[in-house]
Amino acid sequence: MVAEKPQRAVRIGVCGLGTVGGGTINVLARNAEEVAARCGRPVAIEQVGARRDNPDCDTSRLNVTREIFDVANNPDVDILVELIGGTTVARELVLTAIENGKHVVTANKALIAEHGNELFELAASKGVTIAYEAAVAGGIPIIKSLREGLVGNRIQWLAGIINGTGNYILTEMRDKGRSFAEALSQAQALGYAEADPTFDVEGIDAAHKLVIMASLAFTMPLAFDKVYTEGISRISSEDIRYADELGYRIKHLGIARRTDQGVELRVHPTLIPQRRLIANVNGVMNAVLVNGDAVGPTLYYGAGAGAEATASAVIADIVDVARTLDARPDQRVPAAGVALTEQGDTQVLSEEEVVTSYYLRISAHDKPGVMSKVATICSDQGISIEALIQHEPSEGEELVPVVILTSRAREACLREAVAQIEALDTVEGDVVRIRVESLG
Repeated sequence: MVAEKPQRAVRIGVCGLGTVGGGTINVLARNAEEVAARCGRPVAIEQVGARRDNPDCDTSRLNVTREIFDVANNPDVDILVELIGGTTVARELVLTAIENGKHVVTANKALIAEHGNELFELAASKGVTIAYEAAVAGGIPIIKSLREGLVGNRIQWLAGIINGTGNYILTEMRDKGRSFAEALSQAQALGYAEADPTFDVEGIDAAHKLVIMASLAFTMPLAFDKVYTEGISRISSEDIRYADELGYRIKHLGIARRTDQGVELRVHPTLIPQRRLIANVNGVMNAVLVNGDAVGPTLYYGAGAGAEATASAVIADIVDVARTLDARPDQRVPAAGVALTEQGDTQVLSEEEVVTSYYLRISAHDKPGVMSKVATICSDQGISIEALIQHEPSEGEELVPVVILTSRAREACLREAVAQIEALDTVEGDVVRIRVESLG
């Protein structure tokens, strides 16, 4: 028996030495033998491109350059690992690497969501791979599940808690009775939220991740500009208490759903029944619920961020690319899940066309006939009232909060009903509205 000639090491270039970059280098060093066994060859760090050092990562024995484009132009690098973040320099870096015939692994959700169509097309023309498992939900292997594990299914819908910062804030508000501002401050003190938390609390981060999952689930081009996005900054402790009284939890969800009219892409606060597993995902954890026609609902849960959790996904991509390094391009799993020519021209529904149930909270004067008028307005728009909470007003108070759960209705009809309710003389201020999903 002739022994096989050992294959040379896969040479990677890591760009970015922040939390994820440092974690990736540390985990690769610690688990070198396991990674080599799974690749069938060693993985060696050929070069690191970083503008500053990371005290949590020892790079004293590595070739470090302060010019990250040196890595993209290094002929000895097989796989460029992009971990710098952002969409400007990162895009140019990845384009340069692809032009030079290098495979790319990235954890950059904004880059994929906003420029993925362009990058995938160029990569296909150059016969190289782009892998991006770490771009969505940290260490949870949701990209591989959608692109490979569930390919025998027609995905009907998916819903995910895909931003740990927002989930932590809502958990603190529910469990400890904190206001949004108090919970956000606590998240910032613990390092879960940035000094400028806009991307997290207003849903932009979740929208990036949702559009990537939807593209794989529905074999459609990335369509970040068509995602309806709403944050959690207007959620109050009062609404969380009422939701609990009704048997619901408020979670910030990314939802993608296939309908006969097109695909829904939306990120917003959502009431979901307490009995659902995903309703009990708390703190900074992430979870994605996927419903396929054959397999039914499947839930993917785990750490959505962090140095080593995200590094786990980065290294999984490195291994996947390394396993097929010598294969023909048509023998690899396409970055988009299918050949770009197979992606459908899928219609994305506007928010006005979406049909769902609603939670409404109305501040009304404690006078006879108020609920009769509200019910009539809803009925005229084809909306039924499924549940109602109306407590007695506090002593000396003229306004009473009225909470309603509606039947399923088109967003356009709901907006018209809300406008008419807010115009009533007996109603004060804006009507709070939060969408409701059964996820059953």
